Amino acid sequence: MTRTAPAPASPSAPQAPRSTTARVRARLADLAPGLGLAAAGVAASMTAALLLPGTSALLIAIVLGVLLRNAVPLSPRFEAGLAFAAKPLLRLGVVLLGLQLVLGDILDLGVGVILVVVAIVVIGITSTLLIGRLLGISATQRLLIACGFSICGAAAVAAVDGVIEAEEEEVVTAVALVVIFGTLMIPLIPLAASLLGLDAQQAGMWAGGSIHEVAQVVAVGGAIGGAGLAVAVVVKLARVLMLAPVLAVVSVQRRRSLAAGATPGKRPPIIPLFVVGFIAMVVVRSLGWVPDDVVAGAGHAQTVLLAAAMFALGTGVRFSMFRRVGVRPFALAGASTLIVTGVALAGVVAVG
Repeated sequence: MTRTAPAPASPSAPQAPRSTTARVRARLADLAPGLGLAAAGVAASMTAALLLPGTSALLIAIVLGVLLRNAVPLSPRFEAGLAFAAKPLLRLGVVLLGLQLVLGDILDLGVGVILVVVAIVVIGITSTLLIGRLLGISATQRLLIACGFSICGAAAVAAVDGVIEAEEEEVVTAVALVVIFGTLMIPLIPLAASLLGLDAQQAGMWAGGSIHEVAQVVAVGGAIGGAGLAVAVVVKLARVLMLAPVLAVVSVQRRRSLAAGATPGKRPPIIPLFVVGFIAMVVVRSLGWVPDDVVAGAGHAQTVLLAAAMFALGTGVRFSMFRRVGVRPFALAGASTLIVTGVALAGVVAVG
């Protein structure tokens, strides 16, 4: 009796892991050039920040990205890695930003200061949206500018973009405006505070309530000196904490627009996953579950991730873009800066 040879094993099962591995390798190979370029940008920006005390690695990273994009042609092979740095890495950086927040420090500001912070964010966003509509600026562009200028600068711009999926040109325009106007405020706020006769604590509170980027606030707080730096940072971090509820509201509004068919695109979650991570980090830090050395390490990692994201966003800025967008976004950014600064100053005067 002839025995039938056993059928060969299906090639699909043993090859599946190899197929997955091959896809992962292909993806990494696709990302490597852009991520390597972003890493070089981070190294250069952090070195420059060390050599130039009072400067921000994040702001330097944006400037380096802009200069690189406009000085030399970038090969398309860099694009995938830069896009990865500009979104997933930025969201991870935002999550780690939550470890820098302690609810107790913010509550210690007192009810009056907390209400001022809420007023800054709410009035800043609503006023900017209204003025942007009057100027004929697109809904996504004015929302990016409103949140960037009212909450926490470029990180807020990119975080909101993660929910609304704006055009790349709108995102890089908003980031560039944050850099320009926030940098201008670094010498102006201490000078204005001195002319207005504000003491160090009041000046620090004003700086934290009005300036766009955390790093810019640190630079101004250092210039003010005394108790100004500490209160400036805490007030600014209170504004950063507003990122979570604002993103939740933006997400809900976008879901409603999509459900009504007014806006094309994929419906975002009610609370984006990276915002959940941000809130979780705030909670665990506030409960004292994270050792100080871990917080310090997370702070360095957050700087690296956000610097990589800022560099990547900077490479999306072309000088010719500003001729296309015109003066209206600049006008809106100037108006938003004046509103946020004015509300913050009124709050400082009101709470004493």
